[in-house]
Amino acid sequence: MKPEEYYRMWLAEDLGPGDYSSLSCIKPGQQSKAVLKVKENGVMAGLEAAESIYKTICGDKVSFDVFKNDGEEVSAGDIAFEVKGNTREILRTERIVLNCMQRMSGIATQTRKFCDAVEGTKAVILDTRKTTPLFRYFEKWAVRIGGGQNHRMGLYDMIMLKDNHIDCAGGIANALLTTHRYLKENRLSLKVEVETRNMEEVRQVLDAGGADRIMLDNFTPEVLSQAVELINGRAETEASGKIMLENVREYALTGVDFISTGSITHSYKSLDLSLKIF
Repeated sequence: MKPEEYYRMWLAEDLGPGDYSSLSCIKPGQQSKAVLKVKENGVMAGLEAAESIYKTICGDKVSFDVFKNDGEEVSAGDIAFEVKGNTREILRTERIVLNCMQRMSGIATQTRKFCDAVEGTKAVILDTRKTTPLFRYFEKWAVRIGGGQNHRMGLYDMIMLKDNHIDCAGGIANALLTTHRYLKENRLSLKVEVETRNMEEVRQVLDAGGADRIMLDNFTPEVLSQAVELINGRAETEASGKIMLENVREYALTGVDFISTGSITHSYKSLDLSLKIF
């Protein structure tokens, strides 16, 4: 879906048959100015989306001027943007703009903390598919703004053989064999990642071959170091499971290539923002 389709869906959900609060007391041609106030420190995200929302929903009935940049660190009291124009238009888009930006800024802020924690190591912070239904595009956008990278967007852009796939396929070797046969038969060019739960499974993946990346799931930092050494560049390495801000650097120091964490998209705190109209 294109971002504009999401904006229209968000508005339809909120607007229903009409914004009766504004229709009942605001004159049709009334003009106003509103500013986005930052109420706590964090990383700004969603400004580009906000501008696109106003353009999609309000057209030329409002103008938009931005004072900050996506990815910029902001402080309480900062003004991020100004919107001017038809008062009814500003009011009916207020909540969808804030909902989007508060969540995106919260994710960008949390992601930045993880990235700062692993600075100086080779580890790259990744998100997961643990996202909000129909808001994934924006959550993953916010991760990039915060300095992280996206794992796969969905089930379609990378093969990930997780424990359930492996168990149902009859083991790691057979899962890899049938996966590569499927890719060849269907002329698909996708990277293949295999989830492992212990060192024995890591050895099985290496023996079978054909994995572009090996996920080391719920490994302790000590065992993770052993796994990274054993793999020795034969595949990319990714640590996942029970990794938090408090221990992420310990995992990064093992030399692992990627660290994926669902917490940056499901356990963040939205950044406090408000739209004040004049």
